[in-house]
Amino acid sequence: MSTQIDEVKLEALGGKVLGDVAGAMGVLLAYIGDQAGVYAALEAAGRCSADALASRLGLNPKYVHEWLSSNAANGYVTHHPETGEFSLTPEQALLFAHEGDPACMQGFFQAVVAQFETHQKAVETFRSGKGRSWGDHSACTFCGTDRFFRPGYEANLLSSWIPALDGVESKLKAGAKVADIGCGHGSSTILMAKAFPSSVFHGFDFHAPSIEEARKKARDAGVSNVEFFVTSAKDYPGTDYDLACIFDALHDMGDPVGAAAHIRATLKPDGAFMLVEPLAGDTVADNLHALGACYYAFSTVLCTPTSLAQEVGLGLGTQAGQRRLTQVLNQAGFPTVRRAAETATNMVLEARPH
Repeated sequence: MSTQIDEVKLEALGGKVLGDVAGAMGVLLAYIGDQAGVYAALEAAGRCSADALASRLGLNPKYVHEWLSSNAANGYVTHHPETGEFSLTPEQALLFAHEGDPACMQGFFQAVVAQFETHQKAVETFRSGKGRSWGDHSACTFCGTDRFFRPGYEANLLSSWIPALDGVESKLKAGAKVADIGCGHGSSTILMAKAFPSSVFHGFDFHAPSIEEARKKARDAGVSNVEFFVTSAKDYPGTDYDLACIFDALHDMGDPVGAAAHIRATLKPDGAFMLVEPLAGDTVADNLHALGACYYAFSTVLCTPTSLAQEVGLGLGTQAGQRRLTQVLNQAGFPTVRRAAETATNMVLEARPH
């Protein structure tokens, strides 16, 4: 094996790493700007100076100038050198200031910053090889996770994912019984409950603080056809469900086969299981791109440790791929599995007990 350094490759890799470091700091500053309302204020103000923006926000103009300059260097805001002013293009505003839009990245940024907040525990977990429970993470993790996934659910769940399932939408309109397992803050559950008032929805999660937040959100939304329970995926109560759902959570479970088997046992004979998982190919080589890098990273510090902290500890990982997920579902007693829909970040599998 040659140890000779290729200077061209070294320079290219060094440039890539430098860009990654700039991006890492850019994520932190983007989160700071989000929390301080800088992006929203800049969009509302239009083209303006750092001093004017700082005055509008009641912030120190020196901080605002450095923040804007870093953002401009990363391409997150636009600098106008002829006047020294700054502004947001429509595209920049969409990604950084438009809360709730699927294109907005602030939820993703918040989830990343949450991992750095408890980085020493991540190092200790990695070194030990042991698991790390979901509840052991910063509270910012749970808010960031919900904030990241919720816009995608709002954009796709009702308009394309549920309609892609065989006969499910008509059942929900007529009145069905639905289990949302691993529901977190309940965004997906409440979204469905509001859309299908004739149906009954049960949200289940093993993380008590998340269930408390889900109950609060349900009260605020004024929905009465939804209930939330603290329980594991393998033990949630009830039978004769017409639809069971897991949104971006099966890979976090210690025993996904056992969880899926319990789902099968609680479904009606003609019931359906909708599994939403991160989009991934079936091999590592299929996933060597920017999105794959993000998902593998979260899998290393969050998803796999959560799985290893539970019974069985299968550790599927966020990039399990359809083939591996189908094997899990087949083992659990679902003979029929198909990809019903997909987005740029998720795949939707429909599993049937017969």
